[in-house]
Amino acid sequence: MKLALQGENFLTNNDVRQLDRSYVFHSWSAQGNLNPLVIAGAKGCQLWDYDGKKYLDFSSQLVNVNIGYQHPKVLAAMKAQLEELVTIAPATANLARGEAAKRIVELAPAGFHKVFFTNAGADANENAIRMARLYTGRDKVLSAYRSYHGNTGSAIAATGDWRRVPNEYSRGHVHFFNPYLYRSEFNATNEQEECARALQHLRRIIECEGPASIAAILLESIPGTAGILVPPAGYMKGVRALADEFGIVLILDEVMAGFGRTGRWFAFEHDDVVPDLITFAKGVNAGYVPAGGVLISEAISHYFDDHFFAGGLTYSGHPLAMAAIVATLDAMKEENVVENAALVGDGALRAGLNALSEKYALVGEVRGVGVFQALELVTNPETKTPVAAADMAAIKLALTEAGLLSFVVENRIHVVPPCTVTADEVKQGLAIIDQVLGQFSGLVR
Repeated sequence: MKLALQGENFLTNNDVRQLDRSYVFHSWSAQGNLNPLVIAGAKGCQLWDYDGKKYLDFSSQLVNVNIGYQHPKVLAAMKAQLEELVTIAPATANLARGEAAKRIVELAPAGFHKVFFTNAGADANENAIRMARLYTGRDKVLSAYRSYHGNTGSAIAATGDWRRVPNEYSRGHVHFFNPYLYRSEFNATNEQEECARALQHLRRIIECEGPASIAAILLESIPGTAGILVPPAGYMKGVRALADEFGIVLILDEVMAGFGRTGRWFAFEHDDVVPDLITFAKGVNAGYVPAGGVLISEAISHYFDDHFFAGGLTYSGHPLAMAAIVATLDAMKEENVVENAALVGDGALRAGLNALSEKYALVGEVRGVGVFQALELVTNPETKTPVAAADMAAIKLALTEAGLLSFVVENRIHVVPPCTVTADEVKQGLAIIDQVLGQFSGLVR
């Protein structure tokens, strides 16, 4: 194997790809025919490979690199923490952990007092479910079919998409349909009908499952992987009211939508609701070190003052991850990163996506908020027939070859650049999407 910077022997993409294919087992994949993209480095919203090809990131990897790559303040904080204390058990008190929790609580709505740290978003949802069950003494968890909550036991069972089916080992999970007017399950013709009918549907699920058996409703504030499904006005308040009526804990999953992605610190702020538990990960430190957690409201926090919490993780509040959180949140405030996500996302980015929708019949719908946008692609605007999987794979490949990293799910291009993206970078990325959509416009019949 060649080593970089040893005389004239530099690593190539092929060297790294062969190493990967020899030893790495990839997630959500059949392993035999993988040909992974090779990345050597990154800065800001730009990445490059070992052969010198550059990419603009419109995926934020897995919608987590909110502050962009290699932010100097975050790197400096991580280096300082490495020198001071690289790891410590979660039962100890640690300065970085306390400072990270304090900053997160300060961003939360009034009435949130504590943070339980996890390693990622999946185990954040696991532990929020555990808290709700212990707090209520009930078992069932209601979640949406159009959702993704992670790939651990209860989190994947709570997930609504197809990945749930081969992994349903956890008990007590019930699913319902959340709003999605473009493909309404309720024969709705407008947002008001979709909202009212979706809430009535949820009420009936609660009544039929038995309210006294339901511990929690778990919802993404804006379902991300399922399609960036911005809820209609009034829906989230209606869910909050149902939870209150039946004594159910409301858990809002902010793993993908939180920490600036929608132009607010939390996506639920757009709907003026306050949950009982908030799960987070990804953008809290832009994925520089794995971290997640549960923000806990006062009532639930106080319950565990004298009730045993049966949960814990070796790396809960790992100092290096906590230092990255502190530096990320401080830098985002100092540099107005959340405001930039709103200004650029709801401005130049959304305007450009709307223009593409007007230009190409291939674009069935544009939806989203901030730098959390999606293009849904169809082969017939009247029947809304989704573009086939093979064609979407070809579109993704064409975007990559043109120098744009995209987040493609089913028949959608999720347009989710870092929250630091500039108007010029938006213009560059939109031009590539325009070029590729033009290449595939013949898919429309």
